[in-house]
Amino acid sequence: MAQYQGSSDYQHRSLESVGVLVCNLGSPDAPTPSALRRYLGQFLWDPRVIEMSRPLWWLILHGIILRFRPKKSAALYQSVWTDDGSPLLSISKRQVAAIQANLEQAVHGPLTVVLAMRYGSPSIAEGLAQLKQANCRRILVLPLYPQYSATTTASVFDAVVDELKRWRWLPELRFVNHYHDDPGYISALANSIRDGFARDGEPDQLLFSFHGMPKRYLLDGDPYFCECHKTARLAAAQLGLGEQQWRVTFQSRFGREEWLKPYTDKTLEKLPKEGIKKIAVVCPAFSADCLETLEEIAVENRAIFEQAGGESFSYIPALNERDDHIAALSALALKHMQGWPETDEHWNASKMTHEADQRQQRADKLGA
Repeated sequence: MAQYQGSSDYQHRSLESVGVLVCNLGSPDAPTPSALRRYLGQFLWDPRVIEMSRPLWWLILHGIILRFRPKKSAALYQSVWTDDGSPLLSISKRQVAAIQANLEQAVHGPLTVVLAMRYGSPSIAEGLAQLKQANCRRILVLPLYPQYSATTTASVFDAVVDELKRWRWLPELRFVNHYHDDPGYISALANSIRDGFARDGEPDQLLFSFHGMPKRYLLDGDPYFCECHKTARLAAAQLGLGEQQWRVTFQSRFGREEWLKPYTDKTLEKLPKEGIKKIAVVCPAFSADCLETLEEIAVENRAIFEQAGGESFSYIPALNERDDHIAALSALALKHMQGWPETDEHWNASKMTHEADQRQQRADKLGA
């Protein structure tokens, strides 16, 4: 028989509240081979990430990949690690604090915003537990993946549902599926590119580099590729760029099969031969800077471009905790919370407290 989590500490006089679970991919606990082995083991075992026969993939993962990759990955993480830990985690914490502060100005009732990572810590189970402790009877899940993919957004949904399967009293749940064409997000992205141009000068060409995935996922119906192109097209239009001034590429290949093309590294290798010597790269799929942007793009791919004859390479940082990015995410969350009591301008704390006290009194009379 299934064992469901109860609410033994629940009090009828407790005020109900709304919660926002902000989710990102995650990172290892430390830049060490052992920490990377745990992290990669969890990440690469997700069937949403690697769609392959489980027995065969288990042999490849544990027999080959986890024997050699953790040491190499640890060295790369060491190169970007900060005093506050991994860049992704430290930036995500600041994002959550800023979103909380923004939403508190718009939400009239009790509100709790917490961070959760799909892999590593803090886990989605831990984040949901925090919201449960805060008596959040309504929860919005906000994955920080602008472009939908089964490998990212759907994997967050899986993890949330897997945890809620263990809860006896389920909260009302809403889920942000994507925001690749959200006007606030596109404006923040365009603004960040303008800032990059102002800082480093306008390039011969702007590269929108998105995280890649196997091409067969696209052929099986994943909309990620199309949403990446729409994001780039909308941002380029807002910037007033002509067709020859920008292009879309895909980075971070893994394994031997064909991935989404064109590849970022191969593109950067050939651009100088086309007379494009000054390049700027932005990575719109990443809401926070991480290993794939700070090391793979800003270091590895810079070297590829320069070794091929490129003269100027500029990496435009992820949106991170930019004010316009936080404002866009907060507006997105608020839009998805419409209709919940806490967003009603007539929500009244004293009235709700009085109703909660009455509820407790009735429960006491019933012996509950």
